[in-house]
Amino acid sequence: MRKELLHYNIGSSYGGNQEWFTSFMMRLGGCAAETACECCIYLDKYKGTNLCPFDINNITKAQYARFGDLMKPYLHPRMSGIDRLSIYIDGFGRYLKDRGSDITLTGVEGSEDVRTAKRIITEQIDRGLPVPYLCLYHSNPRFKEYEWHWFLINGYESFEDTLMVKAVTYSEWEWLDFDELWNTGRARKGGLIIIRMD
Repeated sequence: MRKELLHYNIGSSYGGNQEWFTSFMMRLGGCAAETACECCIYLDKYKGTNLCPFDINNITKAQYARFGDLMKPYLHPRMSGIDRLSIYIDGFGRYLKDRGSDITLTGVEGSEDVRTAKRIITEQIDRGLPVPYLCLYHSNPRFKEYEWHWFLINGYESFEDTLMVKAVTYSEWEWLDFDELWNTGRARKGGLIIIRMD
């Protein structure tokens, strides 16, 4: 079974990109803010919310960068990064509240059983909701580019005991084996965010 959420383009880019942000620190460590911006634009475009202050059907790179500036006070880069789900939930949650939204956020820690995480991922995608994901250190060099990084999951494909997920970051996407992604082999874990609209 395969399910991919619709996304959006800015020019030829698949969604936004933190490299467009205006400040050096946001370009370096603005992945949490980028993921929040991506969620807002997606939810406005496909769920009828009002979270992005720009025309999401005609958003430009410059406007996306401005959106990052607006998100920065809520999810600003820091020395250790936004390395806990609670920081993301608090920051993005405050942004949502300030926009008058009743969307709530909860987290699933990376220490949770992989089967539970798989079920939640597929349930969220089946509901038409993207999943912000935090990967901290990973023992598998395959995931080097995802270390200490927030990105979006907006699709899955399941067959037999394997779940592949569609990971979106830096205006690109690729399919990752979820078991390998989730089982980092490290003591400190990341996790994922559940968006609730009910």
